[in-house]
Amino acid sequence: SFINEIANICEKVNADVTEVARGMGLDRRIGESFLQAGIGYGGSCFPKDTKALIQIAGNVAYDFKLLKSVVEVNQHQRFGVIDKLEHALGSLAGKTVAVWGLAFKPETDDVREAPAVEIIERLLALGATPRVTDPVAMANFRQLLEHPSIVWCESAEEAASGADAICLLTEWDAYAALDLEAVERTMRQPVLIDGRNLYGAEKLMNTHFSYYPVGRPALYNERPQVGEPVQ
Repeated sequence: SFINEIANICEKVNADVTEVARGMGLDRRIGESFLQAGIGYGGSCFPKDTKALIQIAGNVAYDFKLLKSVVEVNQHQRFGVIDKLEHALGSLAGKTVAVWGLAFKPETDDVREAPAVEIIERLLALGATPRVTDPVAMANFRQLLEHPSIVWCESAEEAASGADAICLLTEWDAYAALDLEAVERTMRQPVLIDGRNLYGAEKLMNTHFSYYPVGRPALYNERPQVGEPVQ
């Protein structure tokens, strides 16, 4: 939550949180662990343990303000994805949004407390159509959140086809290896919200994506109009 707060400041001042985190990590008292900004934690441990400790403190009439703030920051952080979508697209009503990643972290099918749950619920509430995919967590997620407007896709490419934007919510290696130029060509609008800072500028160099990472400067590119030469 601390590094996510730093990331939010970086976005306001056009700084790069990855550079800030690298500098912090050089201090041996801090180290590099848990300094990756993103859309917040989930899973079966952190959410349960933080809430339990707050409850224990409350049972002895102690207001654990620091830990309450951690939980509050984590809860708010995921909705930065929605803010960036609305900045790029305006109203989300009638828009199609590809969601890459449903598990709370890569290499698991665990969707407990995954940020994707509330993000997709918010997309639905705003009138968007989510086209969702995950390498291994689809079945578990479908048990958790079934809705007639959700389109379940077998691949990231399928999810992106015809979409107005992509939201990357889980940093799977398979997504890092995707051909983003090919993906862009199938989309209605080339907007990419990178909730895990998976991509660097070099990955986007030959695309026309408007790219919104976390705590790093956004990249605004324009797709050439019909008949306009591609640079």
